[in-house]
Amino acid sequence: MTAATTLETRLAGTVEYHVGGDGDPVLLVHGLGGSSENWVEVLPELVRRHRVIAVDLPGHAGSEPLTRGATMGDFAAATAAVLDAEGVQRVVVAGHSLGGLVALRLARSRPELVRGLLLVAPAGIATTSRVVEALVFAAAAIRPGRAVARFRHRWADHVWYRRAVFRPWFVSDPVALTPRAIHGLLSDQPRHTDTKVAGRAMIADDPRRDLPEIACPVVILWGARDAQLPLEDAFEYARRLRARLRLVADCGHLVIVERPHAVLDALAEVSA
Repeated sequence: MTAATTLETRLAGTVEYHVGGDGDPVLLVHGLGGSSENWVEVLPELVRRHRVIAVDLPGHAGSEPLTRGATMGDFAAATAAVLDAEGVQRVVVAGHSLGGLVALRLARSRPELVRGLLLVAPAGIATTSRVVEALVFAAAAIRPGRAVARFRHRWADHVWYRRAVFRPWFVSDPVALTPRAIHGLLSDQPRHTDTKVAGRAMIADDPRRDLPEIACPVVILWGARDAQLPLEDAFEYARRLRARLRLVADCGHLVIVERPHAVLDALAEVSA
């Protein structure tokens, strides 16, 4: 990991994950095309308070892919296998984007495991559209992240590079991104083996019918200038989940690196 505090890397079957810190457990689940490294800006603080488990979803970074046709339930099961391997009985789950959808499916299928959810710009509503489907498959085929990742060591500390790579689709305020965040976002891009399966599962999954069945406390965190997912999704999630919604001003989709303190504050609320 590129965090200030290095986590121990472990395997649960074919799923790679990273563990560190002491205290009440927190599970971190990244978004589509991301990895556990995406949480680099919040990890140093989290490991001071919690036992942190950061998973690499199947097909991402060091985890082997699932077979074609896998569902969000299968991704949730792979994540649950990590918790079972660690002997975790109750956990707060923080999921970003695709990871938020995985977290919801985990809470639905294994409610005894999940005592609270922090959903950071969760996928699952607008991501069922044909436009998003085309964008997801194009990104999986072209893999632009792999191309730009080659230059991160040279240019990560240059604002123009952050702006060119991440604005406006991913962030609203590229100046807020630190070089550490850039490395966390890009370092695992060359390691991905198959993000298409996760993309197909995300597009095929509409969780809205099941949301009233989620019984644990939920906090939703959303960038007010998210260019990927509309604010209407945030309000619909909050209404259906009876959840508290926090909007982050001048922030895009990558809240976890653009405004890490907002993530830490929200996680403290759901962990209380």
